[in-house]
Amino acid sequence: MWFLMLGLLGVALKYLEIGPVATWSWWIVLIPFALAIAWWAWADASGYTKQKVVERENRRRDERIERQRSRLGMLSSSKNSRRRR
Repeated sequence: MWFLMLGLLGVALKYLEIGPVATWSWWIVLIPFALAIAWWAWADASGYTKQKVVERENRRRDERIERQRSRLGMLSSSKNSRRRR
């Protein structure tokens, strides 16, 4: 995402001819877009994207379970049940 934002900023500065970016070649300005494509290709091929989705779903599930337990007045986690013994 950072590469994409950097690329958009570079294109805007180049197009509006602001600062030193105005003198740079278009190839240099467009490099962040190529890096973004490479990052997304690697993330999808390596399973990084799927791993992050699973982690987010697990975190949401655990938060939902904790909310339900607190509403029912049950212990908040298994750690508390170990302390009681």
